[in-house]
Amino acid sequence: MLDMLGLDGASEAVYRAMLCDPEGSVQDLCEQLGVPEETVREALDTLADLRLLRASRDVLGVMRPVSPELGLEMLLQRQEEELLRRRQELELSKAAAALAIAEYADLRPVTSASPATDTQRLVGLDAIQTTLEVLAREVADECLSVMPGGAQSQASLDASRPLDDAAMRRGITLMTLYQDSVRHDPATLAYARWMTEGGGTVRTCPTLPPRMLVFDRKVAVIPIDPADTKRGALCTREAGIVASLVALFEQTWNSAVPLGADRSKDARSGLTASEQELLRLLASGLTDEVAARRLGISARSVRRQMAALMERLDASSRFEAGLKAAQHGWLH
Repeated sequence: MLDMLGLDGASEAVYRAMLCDPEGSVQDLCEQLGVPEETVREALDTLADLRLLRASRDVLGVMRPVSPELGLEMLLQRQEEELLRRRQELELSKAAAALAIAEYADLRPVTSASPATDTQRLVGLDAIQTTLEVLAREVADECLSVMPGGAQSQASLDASRPLDDAAMRRGITLMTLYQDSVRHDPATLAYARWMTEGGGTVRTCPTLPPRMLVFDRKVAVIPIDPADTKRGALCTREAGIVASLVALFEQTWNSAVPLGADRSKDARSGLTASEQELLRLLASGLTDEVAARRLGISARSVRRQMAALMERLDASSRFEAGLKAAQHGWLH
C-alpha cells in the first residue's frame, strides 16, 4: 500500500510488526512474519534509510520504530522536496533547450527562402519531413491535406502516422482528401479508417488537385513539381497563395464523398463518379497513362474500364464512345 512512498511489502510488514511490539528482536520478527533473517535485516536497512527507525535512547545499539504520524509525514515532505527539485531542473532544461534551438537554427545551411515572399524551398525528403514535424507540432487548430496518386506508399503512411496521431490527440481538426481509388487499396484504406476512428475526417474524389498540406490556413506545403514529389517542396506563408490553396481545397472537399459513404451511381447513366470522370478525361484527348495518373489507378485499369464503357455504349472507338456519352448526357 505504501509502495509510492518507497516502502516495499517486506519492509512495511516489518514496520507494522515493530509498531505492534517495539521490544521485539530480529529473531522475534522472523518467527512472527515467517521470513528468513536476511529478509528482515534488508527490511530494517530500508526502514533506516527512510528514517522510519531511530536509535533507542534507552538501549544502546537497538533501533525503535518512529511513529507513523511523524515518519510518513517526513516521507511525504521528502517527496515534495524531490518533486520541487525536479521541477526546477525541468525549467532549467527547457531554458537550455530553447537556447540550443535558437543556436542550432543559426547553424542551418542557407536555403532559397526569400524574406520578401516568405517562401522556403525544401530539397530532399529529410528536409520536408523535418519541416512537417515542426509544423505539426506548432499547428493549433486544423490541418488540410490533399493526397493524390491513389494508393499511398507504406513509407509515406508510416511517416505520417506519428504526426497525425499526435495531432488528433491534441484535438487538432484533420481534413484529408484521397482519391476514390484508395477504396480498393487495403493499406491506404486501413489508414484512412484509422484516422476517421481517431477523430479525423476523410473524403474521396475521382480526381484531386496537386498534393498539399495547409496548417491553420496560414502555412502551406506544396510540391515543387507535382509530377515528381521527390524533387522537393515549397513551404509558404504568403497569404494570397495560402488563401488560393484553401479555396481550391474547399471546392474539392464540397464535391467529395465521406469515406464511410458508398459512391452512388448517377441515376440517369448508371455510371459511378470515377467512370464519368474517366470519360471526361479521355474525351478531352488525354492518353490512358495520363488519365490513369489523374485517377490514381493503373493504365491497365483505365483500359479495362474504358472497354466496358465502350461495350455499354456500343461504340467501336474511343471517339465514338465520347460522342455517344455526350449525346446521352453522361459528360455533364
